[in-house]
Amino acid sequence: MLVLVTYDVNTENADGRKRLRKVAKACVNYGQRVQNSVFECMLDAAQYVQFKSEISKLIDKDLDSLRFYQLGNNYKTKVEHIGRTPQYMQDDILLI
Repeated sequence: MLVLVTYDVNTENADGRKRLRKVAKACVNYGQRVQNSVFECMLDAAQYVQFKSEISKLIDKDLDSLRFYQLGNNYKTKVEHIGRTPQYMQDDILLI
């Protein structure tokens, strides 16, 4: 399923900037950055639970915010894009 993840981390101090880097790094491990604080992640149910748990532990719940939008498997009919396209589509084969 495609999950859209957005976050807002308070960066007014060094701890916040450190949290921001950790959250971004965790998101990169699970998906593709499509905007500064927005990631598209192709996850199965188990990966989603693991990712959500992992990233939730990184934020300060009093200062920061996370949002998860589950777009499901039929996401292509729910996503409209205008402008510069991502480097690769989430369901493309990626060889490393």
